[in-house]
Amino acid sequence: MKKLRLLTLIAIPVLSVLGWAQGPTQFRPGFNLFTKEQDVQVGQENAAQVRKQMTVIKDPVLTEYVNRVGKRLMSAQEAQESGFPFTFEVVADPSINAFALPGGPMFINTGLLRAVDNEAQLAGVMGHEMSHVILRHGTNQASKSKLIELPAVLASQMSGGSMMGQLAQLGIGLGANSVLLKFSRTAESQADLTGSHLMAESGYNPVEMARFFEKLNAAGGQRAPQFLSDHPNPENRRKAIEQEITRLPQQNYGYQTGEFERMKEVVAKIHEPKPPAPAQKQ
Repeated sequence: MKKLRLLTLIAIPVLSVLGWAQGPTQFRPGFNLFTKEQDVQVGQENAAQVRKQMTVIKDPVLTEYVNRVGKRLMSAQEAQESGFPFTFEVVADPSINAFALPGGPMFINTGLLRAVDNEAQLAGVMGHEMSHVILRHGTNQASKSKLIELPAVLASQMSGGSMMGQLAQLGIGLGANSVLLKFSRTAESQADLTGSHLMAESGYNPVEMARFFEKLNAAGGQRAPQFLSDHPNPENRRKAIEQEITRLPQQNYGYQTGEFERMKEVVAKIHEPKPPAPAQKQ
């Protein structure tokens, strides 16, 4: 009788572990010298710089559209639990790209809005970028790359003041290959899977994220968009997302704002500023 009771007690935890293993893959932010409040400060200061350097589109249709999709994604549990104040702005840039700064500011290129085939694909890119913020990949990268120098700078910021200037002196800014926006393949894979959670909870089919990246990779060849350069192989990432979908609660995907076609009509009329001509060699 005692042996039977012992077996019963052992079986309960085993079943619990098996049940947990079937749930969504969970990720937690890694090592970080920044506080979450400092993530927000870094993001907001850099966002102000982006607005000076890029042309923000003030069209009410585009602004309302990306914010409606963004707020839908923000309602997902992982976005809510992060506590970050996400914002969404459209910028006039023909390249197929979007990026989110630490703490939540996101900028979506007109080129991306033109390239997506449906709203779920846009939600996929936005969910992916939001996941970098939720998992604090930008300031995690900065913390690892400037482990020795950062503590003194961050400590000096406790009393307030601008952080961007001091971080720029350490090479942490928004320049090419910035550690705030350049992530490892592991981080990209984590953003894929976490982004699939945000999509699913919002009613968007997560596989559309993988389909969009596959489409860009096939069309781009050697000139694939920059944000694909460090991403996992498109076929592998599709398999990973499809496997993750099996771990998510079953549901019908099909949410739409109903404004996709109108957005397409408006963005087709946007004329982006020409990129600066390359400097001529002397």
